[in-house]
Amino acid sequence: MDLKNEESPHQLPPMAPLIIEVLPIERAIIKSSALQLQKEFGHYESPAYIASLHLNAYALLPERIAALLSNLSNDFSSQQYGAIVFKGLVDVDQDALGPTPASWKESDDDKLNLYGFICALLHGAVPSKPVQYYVQRKGGGILHAIIPEENMSFSQTGAGSKTDLFVHTEDAFLLHPADFLSFLYLRNEERVNSTLYSIRSHGEPDELMKALFRTIYKCPKDANFDVEEALGEQETTAVLYGNARRPFIRFDAAEQIYNEQADQTPEALDILKQFWAKAKLLIYDQFIPNAGDLIFVNNHLCAHGRTAFKAGVRAVDGKIVPCERRQMLRMMSKSSLIHMQSLAHPENPFLIMEDHYGKVATAL
Repeated sequence: MDLKNEESPHQLPPMAPLIIEVLPIERAIIKSSALQLQKEFGHYESPAYIASLHLNAYALLPERIAALLSNLSNDFSSQQYGAIVFKGLVDVDQDALGPTPASWKESDDDKLNLYGFICALLHGAVPSKPVQYYVQRKGGGILHAIIPEENMSFSQTGAGSKTDLFVHTEDAFLLHPADFLSFLYLRNEERVNSTLYSIRSHGEPDELMKALFRTIYKCPKDANFDVEEALGEQETTAVLYGNARRPFIRFDAAEQIYNEQADQTPEALDILKQFWAKAKLLIYDQFIPNAGDLIFVNNHLCAHGRTAFKAGVRAVDGKIVPCERRQMLRMMSKSSLIHMQSLAHPENPFLIMEDHYGKVATAL
């Protein structure tokens, strides 16, 4: 009998992500590999690069980092938090990066190309395949620049800043959201805390958590959409799913609890509020990313968010001075595309057209 995966009933639940200090030699290998791949393939979205992604990941990434990512894809135990923080994964040339654009729409993809190769290589080690979702910027490529925008500063989106971005699993309003996410921080001069929350931090499921397996909860699309568009259909799903003892989670506090347009039943809203009261106490908020840090997340186990901040200023010796606004790169991936093809663009199996709870977007 294989005892390696047997779990001790006396182990405490994980309360924080695994934090890895990337070694200088590992950082050098990653950069050298990315430069080699960029020279060979040109762009991180090259079909030839994506087709060979897994092979290149295991051949070129430092063994320790590849092994950690591979383990994240198949360890669903009580001790798996669901996120890894890689501190100092890359060196970011701030001068070459230039000023932070006013919005993601003005990002210079040429300046982000090398980082795209690095992020994709990490997803390849899981292994998983980088994908893009039509609901995210109508596709918008597999690498998204996340930048605070003044006209969305109070929104519950990546472009927001002045309110806490509540922890959420990415695209909780989809039946087939991303399996894995990476967040590469190019700059965080405002010193904004990233927040993480793992369903594993609760320990063994209690009666309240068992109620979250019921398919009675609604989830509108997020604040990137107009109200009418965000509401979509009135389908309901479970918040927890999968193994009853080791569940996965699909959850967005902002949309399911605080968005009155969600129109939850009184019973569903009461359960969600009770759950959120417990979950808030388990949020990990001790990590402030530096430029070059990367967080890798299992989107079925771990939710993510950030604290509120004022974009473009920082404290220096007790004084508030201007700084370059925060800039982060997000990539999403799926372990397999086989069961997604009824929802994929007919000409691009990596572009997922799911709109809301299984509905397919009409804008093909």
